Amino acid sequence: MAFNQPFPVASPLMQKPPPPPSYGPDLAVRLICPECREATPDIREEFGSGDLVCGACGLVLGDRIIDTRSEWRTFANDEGDDPSRVGAATDPLLEGIEQLDTVISFRDGGSGVARELQRAATRAQGSRSERNILTAFRDISTRCDQFALPKTISDIAKQLYKRVHDEGVLKGKPQEAITAACIFIACRQAHVPRTFREFCDLTHVSKKLLGFCCRTISLTFNLAPGASTNPSAGPENILPRYFNQLDLPTYVQSICHDIIVEARNHGIADGRSPVSIAGGAIYFTCHLLGKPKSLREISSAASVSEGTIKLVYKLYYDAKEKLVKEKWIQEGKARLDRLPFDGK
Repeated sequence: MAFNQPFPVASPLMQKPPPPPSYGPDLAVRLICPECREATPDIREEFGSGDLVCGACGLVLGDRIIDTRSEWRTFANDEGDDPSRVGAATDPLLEGIEQLDTVISFRDGGSGVARELQRAATRAQGSRSERNILTAFRDISTRCDQFALPKTISDIAKQLYKRVHDEGVLKGKPQEAITAACIFIACRQAHVPRTFREFCDLTHVSKKLLGFCCRTISLTFNLAPGASTNPSAGPENILPRYFNQLDLPTYVQSICHDIIVEARNHGIADGRSPVSIAGGAIYFTCHLLGKPKSLREISSAASVSEGTIKLVYKLYYDAKEKLVKEKWIQEGKARLDRLPFDGK
């Protein structure tokens, strides 16, 4: 057996191919003016003439530049240097509705011609159904601004109203009640807690009518499970707004939140409305921590009667040993002897 044979050499076909070249921008390349050749060129875009010009020597480096800036325009001479936009953005909810409107002013010197022109333009803008949708969308935007709600709530409410209008739900009901119900359901879906009483006070819609509209819309579009089991409807989630109105410290709100959750675990005050539970819990917590607030102040902030607050307070007072944690007493924050016996 011979041992002097050479080792086999790999053929070119067995060798690994070289890695593909990587492509990328060459950072060493600089754009300079071929005339002045400055290291830091001053290249300017002249949108008026559509040219790319060197600011040092004036050489035109390019032409027919596309202006990518926003189209701002004004037709008035007294508006100054702050012009207005050409038009608003297209609303996807207004399908098939003409969104380029012409507004005719009433100021015609008293001749009455402009008033007639505006009436004619109003009749020609669209059908009654389209005008109702536009009016409802404006009402929803106005109500959301009054409630200090974000734009997402307004968009959800508009989409819900569009579905209600297209499918003919709640025909014959007042438009104020339908828009209020859409905003209320949108708040529930977006986890933004608002109460029935707040909507009734602001929109002047009765609680019975608002509840009927909400229930009908929820059942029609299968929104009842999400709206009824939404955690945002709990009393502990509406506390921040009430505490802001009462000017109470943050730690008081945190302890009040824990008391409400503990009371729910023990079944205390079950069946009461979230607003009533929040009012009674605030009154209980404020006296427990030595930050007392009167029944009138809490009643004004929570929009609930003083008698209801006292009723919930008595339920909490009877179970105070279960609701007050021992560490609060050891830290000196809470004292049970501060709680009034009769709730006054």
